[in-house]
Amino acid sequence: MKQISILLILCFVLISTSTVWAADGLISLKSSYSPEETMNRFEAIAKKKGLNIFARINHTAGAAKIGKTLRPTEVLIFGNPQGGTPFIECAQTVGIDLPLKVLVWEDATGQVWLGYNDPLYLATRHGVSQCPPAGKLSKALAGLSAAALMVAK
Repeated sequence: MKQISILLILCFVLISTSTVWAADGLISLKSSYSPEETMNRFEAIAKKKGLNIFARINHTAGAAKIGKTLRPTEVLIFGNPQGGTPFIECAQTVGIDLPLKVLVWEDATGQVWLGYNDPLYLATRHGVSQCPPAGKLSKALAGLSAAALMVAK
């Protein structure tokens, strides 16, 4: 019993230090890698899982084109019809939030983050909180993110 309590406390500490539940369904996870490596790892895992990569947008490079500086900030747009279509069938307005996206950024302290909109939040936003595909996509995104952020030992 004591071991279970310790395990639960450890899990809570790990989750509370590595995940930040921010405004309106944005899940933010700390990365131990550089911004570029974090995004490269996520993209490679997404490709390995058979997901389509639609775009990789470097906001920092865009800012430089207009003479501005921006800490590393990059978005990856990805997905596939097998995951997205069933979600859109629950509510066509979900299509505004698909394909899925991840954002990698470096904050003012130098901490790198990987963030994404939780599909369960998106389901609620579109009035279909009981849509089963949202839960599946939420689990898939959590798994992809965890794999990308995993530190090899």
